[in-house]
Amino acid sequence: MQYDEKRAFMRVDVNCDMAYRLVDSSEFQFARCTSLSGSGVSFITPQICDEGKAIEISITPQNPLTPALTAFVEVIRISALHTGNYEIAATIKSIKG
Repeated sequence: MQYDEKRAFMRVDVNCDMAYRLVDSSEFQFARCTSLSGSGVSFITPQICDEGKAIEISITPQNPLTPALTAFVEVIRISALHTGNYEIAATIKSIKG
């Protein structure tokens, strides 16, 4: 069985703008959301985040028929990219709204 088949939720590749902030900060940073599932999200950003940090995210889909998503997530993985940016993977803890 392949790893993707073991997932509880299907992962969807996306390419849309998002904003995020550490829950103890009022300053939002901007990023590019690359994938989304029922339990997690990944995004590309020039700012590094520490594993275990709680973050509020707001994803704005390109399709106006799709509603925006605001959620609280926990950073579970950070990967440095050759572009100087970071890929952040996070698990969704709760959806705001």
